[in-house]
Amino acid sequence: MSHAHDTDSTPLRAKVLTVSDGVFHGSRDDTGGRGLAAHLAANGFEVVDHRVTADGADAVASTLTEMSDGFAGLIVTTGGTGFAPRDQTPEGTARVIERDAPGLAEAMRLVSPFGRLSRGVAGIRGRTIVCNTPGSPKGTIEQIDAVIDVLPHALRLLASDPTEH
Repeated sequence: MSHAHDTDSTPLRAKVLTVSDGVFHGSRDDTGGRGLAAHLAANGFEVVDHRVTADGADAVASTLTEMSDGFAGLIVTTGGTGFAPRDQTPEGTARVIERDAPGLAEAMRLVSPFGRLSRGVAGIRGRTIVCNTPGSPKGTIEQIDAVIDVLPHALRLLASDPTEH
């Protein structure tokens, strides 16, 4: 009963950040964030943190900094990637990441016509990969599914574990 990732020395750890004024202020239910956390768990990630922050680049940047400090793993944000004035998750994320991972963001955008409206970015800070996904419960799962197959390998590379190449 061993799964492929059981033999890898890097545990797959993830954190979820819901970016939403409504959820932050208690007027909206966090169905997207909870669904995303459950989906990551079902795909072999241990979800070790789930936070909520208000919309806006400053809130996103400070929360992502806190969540990624000393963390080796994946952080997936849900919300704030669209065209509305308060949708500033990509701007906040860009302040925090040290290196872009445009291939991840591009693959995520290609999953559906609405993906073209996502301004989400993906990148690396330390040993953390940050991926922005849309706020819709369906959109967040669709977009993370576009890259979930390569994320364990990417996390192992970041952790400097030996890989098969």
